[in-house]
Amino acid sequence: MAGKTKRVRCVVYTRKSSEEGLEQEFNSLDAQREAGESYIQSQKHEGWVLLPDRYDDGGYSGGSMDRPGLQRLLEDVKADKIDVVVVYKVDRLSRSLGDFAQIIDLFDRHGVSFVSVTQQFNTTTSMGRLTLNILLSFAQFEREVTGERIRDKIALSKKKGMWMGGHVPLGYDVANRKLVPNELEAALVRRIFNRFVRLGSTTLLCKELNEQGFRTKRRRGRDGRMNNGFPFTKTTIYKILKNRLYLGEIRHKDKWYPGEHQAIIDQDLWDKAQAIMAQDRGRRAADCRRKTPAPLKGLLYGPDGKAMTPSHTRRGDKIYRYYVTHTANKKGYEECPVRLVRAGDIEGVVFDQIKTIFRNPAMIVSTWKVANTLDDGITEDEVRESLQSIEAVWDHLYHKEQARLLQLFIERIRVEPEGVHIDIRTCGINSLVLDLKAAARETKEMTA
Repeated sequence: MAGKTKRVRCVVYTRKSSEEGLEQEFNSLDAQREAGESYIQSQKHEGWVLLPDRYDDGGYSGGSMDRPGLQRLLEDVKADKIDVVVVYKVDRLSRSLGDFAQIIDLFDRHGVSFVSVTQQFNTTTSMGRLTLNILLSFAQFEREVTGERIRDKIALSKKKGMWMGGHVPLGYDVANRKLVPNELEAALVRRIFNRFVRLGSTTLLCKELNEQGFRTKRRRGRDGRMNNGFPFTKTTIYKILKNRLYLGEIRHKDKWYPGEHQAIIDQDLWDKAQAIMAQDRGRRAADCRRKTPAPLKGLLYGPDGKAMTPSHTRRGDKIYRYYVTHTANKKGYEECPVRLVRAGDIEGVVFDQIKTIFRNPAMIVSTWKVANTLDDGITEDEVRESLQSIEAVWDHLYHKEQARLLQLFIERIRVEPEGVHIDIRTCGINSLVLDLKAAARETKEMTA
């Protein structure tokens, strides 16, 4: 009596690179599936049975494994739900030799065979494996050559000044694959350049644009909806000011070529804007630091949790110093509950709190207890004298010396709408007290 034929569970995998034609009643995926199902039917005498599950990837490249249909297929292979995977052609499964090797290795580990309908082989034979690798090598070679041709075409087109796609910049629309000026946006771009030349500051320009209700270019999101643009930031403005596309040029990698599109600004306006940005920022920043000391720099944090930046304005011969929050500096003063604080006011508050801490009996005792674990010879009176000696000379110290001491015993200063909070670095105070004690003893020894 003949043995019962073993049931072989089969599925068909289909893929098409583009979405073109998928809306048709009978499309490329349907044709691939029909061919696969017919092949499985022809092997019915071997026990082959078509499972109802569909594994289709329409609009997905074969150069990537990130395909929903393929991922479901691989998961079902791992779950031992499949015995044979049938495809119309090898490159439907993958065009990457490395990815294909991983897939075949997974099939082997789970005892799954791979069959190509049009190439008449499967992976159960050594000849089938050899043929498969040869075919896939040619498929990958073809893909790489095609990629090179596309890149060469893009490079040549850009050198001719053609727009080759991407995010359409503020000031332009696309018509017939060409950039054409959008008059309302183009006027805004010219305004940005002219006002920057006049103001000389992206911070002031950003604030002005947002206050007057201007926004970045409207774009369509991934959900298909059009947004209304976003408030300007300094980064956005810098990108506009540095974009030579507004001069009528097209970029390919690090080079610019004359473009087919119309320029929005002229060379003279461009040169004036670049001259302002090309000033020695490092030298100007150093000059500001010398003229405008900021002992709380690096310690002061705003409500947004980010460090506040020292700044200043000049009126006549007088300089007014400030600390500005990160949010106000980047997005405008209306975006933060604490926009800026006057340097003299905040430094006075911090210095007064520090002096109060040095006089606080509880702080003196706690400092002495910790310091005593490091130097059991130190007394509470020595700790008190050391802290009070700092308080006595504090107002006579230079800003740099104050800054060094603050860095030593302050962890962070938090500026909130309800007040100022100082986080003390206790280990720093202990270290300073021990240093002062040692210095005092050395002085006594030298004068004895």
